[in-house]
Amino acid sequence: MIKLIVGHKGSGKTKTMIQMANDAVKTSNGNVVCVEKGIQLNYDLNYQIRLVDIDQYGVNEYNALLGFLCGLMAGNYDITDIFVDATFKICGKDPEKFADMVERLYKLTSANGLTVVFTVSCEPEEVPERIRKYQI
Repeated sequence: MIKLIVGHKGSGKTKTMIQMANDAVKTSNGNVVCVEKGIQLNYDLNYQIRLVDIDQYGVNEYNALLGFLCGLMAGNYDITDIFVDATFKICGKDPEKFADMVERLYKLTSANGLTVVFTVSCEPEEVPERIRKYQI
């Protein structure tokens, strides 16, 4: 399952994602992972959530992010939830390439019940029509 938290800068996307991640770790029968640029969320997230600083892995475009997320899934079958903060800061603001990645990732997540949540800094109407169904 894919979920998109969309809104302009300062609209509370990260706060919503933090709450969702902390709630997920309470009910998960596996592992919860949060991917972010830097480690600003270290004290906001439950200690049981695996925090990954994407900058340490040189990921800066959508194919690399997809490969990274697939690697996480392949390396740990117990992951139930992945949260990705500041997607456009990681890969650049390219809604069409983001949509391509989301569609490819959806096929993987729907096969194994994994939930991936992205925060996306843009107006809701900037999200390509084909992935608007994932907005929450």
